[in-house]
This record gives sequence, C-alpha cells and structure tokens, in this order.
Amino acid sequence: MARKNGFVKWMDDASLVLKLIFCIPFLNIAWAAYRIVKGITESRPLILLVGVLWLFGFAFTWIIDLIFVLLRGRPIFA
Repeated sequence: MARKNGFVKWMDDASLVLKLIFCIPFLNIAWAAYRIVKGITESRPLILLVGVLWLFGFAFTWIIDLIFVLLRGRPIFA
C-alpha cells in the first residue's frame, strides 16, 4: 500500500463540517484536486481520471459530493 500524501491525509482527517464546506460550488475544486493527488500518489489511474473529469463538471458535481459526504463521510470515487 502506498504512503498517503500529506494533502490526501489532511482531507481524509478533516472534520465533517470542513468536508461539507468543500462541497459548496466552486470550492468543490478541492475534491477534484484531492482525487487527482490521490490518483497520482496511490497509482490509481481511474481515480486520477475521475479527478480530472470532476474539474469539468463542477457545475453539478458538487451535489454528488454533498450527498456522499453526508451519507458516507467522504466523496464518491475517493
């Protein structure tokens, strides 16, 4: 198993309130960056691809992240 990047670990350990704040439109870019960094550091190309695509769908992807953070405590595909 790959060692976690500092940014990835920080996002994983963030409080639920902070994770919900990152689900706000335009702040949701933080979750896209999280997926990109996680995909690179853990050699997971699917997560990297989802992170890049998440950047282009920011107009509606924040809703998906909000739902999954509320239900699971972390965004989908993470």
